[in-house]
Amino acid sequence: METRLMPSLRETAALDTEDLRDSFLLEDLFADGELNLVYTDLDRAIVGAAIPTGSALSLDAGDQLRAEYFCERRELGILNIGAKGTVTVDGTEYELDTRDCLYVGRGSKQISFASADGKSPAVFYLVSYPAHTAYPTTKATPADANRVELGSKEECNERTILQYIHENGVKSCQLVMGFTEFKPGSIWNTMPAHTHLRRSEVYCYFDVPEGHAVLHMMGEPQETRPLWVHNRQAVLSPAWSIHCGAGTAAYRFCWAMGGENQAFTDMDKVEIADLR
Repeated sequence: METRLMPSLRETAALDTEDLRDSFLLEDLFADGELNLVYTDLDRAIVGAAIPTGSALSLDAGDQLRAEYFCERRELGILNIGAKGTVTVDGTEYELDTRDCLYVGRGSKQISFASADGKSPAVFYLVSYPAHTAYPTTKATPADANRVELGSKEECNERTILQYIHENGVKSCQLVMGFTEFKPGSIWNTMPAHTHLRRSEVYCYFDVPEGHAVLHMMGEPQETRPLWVHNRQAVLSPAWSIHCGAGTAAYRFCWAMGGENQAFTDMDKVEIADLR
């Protein structure tokens, strides 16, 4: 488990492109046959990925958590962005097809990941936050998600938000999680942009075609900073930063948040004319 300590707002202002990417972009989470994790002091989030190509991959606490098992004091959200696979939680198997979600509650001791076919593996994206109460482990499919239609063709941001783990959906302590997909011809996500000081956010871009990328914008509204992000890469977004982007082709992204509340609409909007 890598440890990532985040720069402050003032420190970020002095970063060049390489330093900015080293601080906020997770470029190498996804690797065949591996389970990789990054621990960050950004609301103590852990972001990771598991791609089982042979035997099952098990999730343990590592040295950073000082815990007997990973979910001793944590909750976990899992989104499968690959082929069919299985997550086993304390002996119970949950079969996840592509874009299915699993919430794993605090107190779950044994968690492992397996693919139905190692040659066409499942790709499990993981986000975890500390939890102070326990909720039941729950699976959700796209048919179970709360669907929110936003944007317009004229503004190139017509999109569908699928909410899985949220205050009116799968119950959690503080984790909020889902993904967004676009209608044909739309490329802008989270536009108009916003911030939310009450929680941090993690974006993971996926289904980005080979040879294409997403221009992710972060930073203060009046001093934005660009990150060119490729398929299966994630961006850590502090509470003071906007988070929006535009792709050179169609894509999807998983969003996950943790902090003081779970109200999806709790955001401080930024007018497009005010962006710099």
